[in-house]
Amino acid sequence: MSKVLKGKAHLFGADIDTDAIIPARYLTTIDPVELAKHVMEDADPEFPKNVKAGDVIVAQKNFGCGSSREHAPIAIKGAKVSCVIAKSFARIFYRNAFNMGLPIFESADAPDRIKPGDELEVDMNTGVIKNVTRNENYQAAPIPPFMQQLIEAGGLMASIKKKMGVK
Repeated sequence: MSKVLKGKAHLFGADIDTDAIIPARYLTTIDPVELAKHVMEDADPEFPKNVKAGDVIVAQKNFGCGSSREHAPIAIKGAKVSCVIAKSFARIFYRNAFNMGLPIFESADAPDRIKPGDELEVDMNTGVIKNVTRNENYQAAPIPPFMQQLIEAGGLMASIKKKMGVK
């Protein structure tokens, strides 16, 4: 079964660090709803007001660099962003994103071709990113089934609890 994520593109540049994703001044909570109120505000002050459930963050290289805070993917998920597409991700953000249940996709060409507001469809099984607005397709690495299970469960800890039968 193919899992397709759909949403409007919000563009960001290169080297968006975790402090731009969720500024340190808000790290007094781990509540996703509270964090979502401030997600990406240092990179784009209007983003928390403009993002809608299902929307997609699109960035250039090295998204999520900086400190290894789990708050960054939690804040993005809290804003109900369906996924992040970037040319590359910082290694620790990549791991934290999947551990928190946030789908992310690396694509060499999509970030250069997508424009703000483009409607996107991202197939988790194939890694195909369809730009509905421009009638273009781009390729990203597909998410392996075991990592899709992490995402579907809500992250690593939720997946482990599910497998153990813990509620």
